Amino acid sequence: MSVAENIEHGHGHAAELSPFQQHHFATAQQQNEASKIGMWLFLVTEVLLFGGLFVGYGLSHAKFPEAWKSAHHHLQRELGALNTVVLLVSSFTMVMAVQAAKLNRRKQLIGNLWVTIICACIFLVVKYFEYSHKYHEGLLPFKAFYSYQGPQVPGEFHFFSFYFMMTGLHGFHILGGIAVLLWVLKRSYAGDFTSAYYTPVDLIGLYWHLVDLIWIYLFPLLYLIS
Repeated sequence: MSVAENIEHGHGHAAELSPFQQHHFATAQQQNEASKIGMWLFLVTEVLLFGGLFVGYGLSHAKFPEAWKSAHHHLQRELGALNTVVLLVSSFTMVMAVQAAKLNRRKQLIGNLWVTIICACIFLVVKYFEYSHKYHEGLLPFKAFYSYQGPQVPGEFHFFSFYFMMTGLHGFHILGGIAVLLWVLKRSYAGDFTSAYYTPVDLIGLYWHLVDLIWIYLFPLLYLIS
């Protein structure tokens, strides 16, 4: 039996308790607000992590401007643009999933979560083809694999070091997001989320929007260098 069918109606503290409300919170709203604060603090650490990489990228770009301009031509701009569109669509469907949870629309919640997960998988598949292309060109930033013999400007190795480091870290965040989305999807099928309790959907939504936002910065920095 779903949570929606088990929610008690009435007066008093016991009736207000959600089946998922922890005992040390006075109300479900207090628990939800505390969870959001925790998620925002986690997202701040993520911003600091990628912020350090952005700073390092900027300093290296200033040191090797010609190498940056030359190296970025090896990237497949069309695939990067495709992935940008895919993540923007996933961000929209994530918003719709949260909205569906708020309105007790379980089928819409499940459908939007599925689309979000599929978009995330498409992103990773596209990234796999991009990485494969770089591997066959000999552009992996490791001495054992960096064997590109074509014309290049000194310092291109540093560009690809940042490219793989930043997009790779972002890719791991996508993988982590897919894992949590699948967990939320499983609970959605079980009917765990209602207008009275949808905190996990809300939290993964915040995380997913940050992952999308980071890519919005990565795409022009890496693919659209002028």
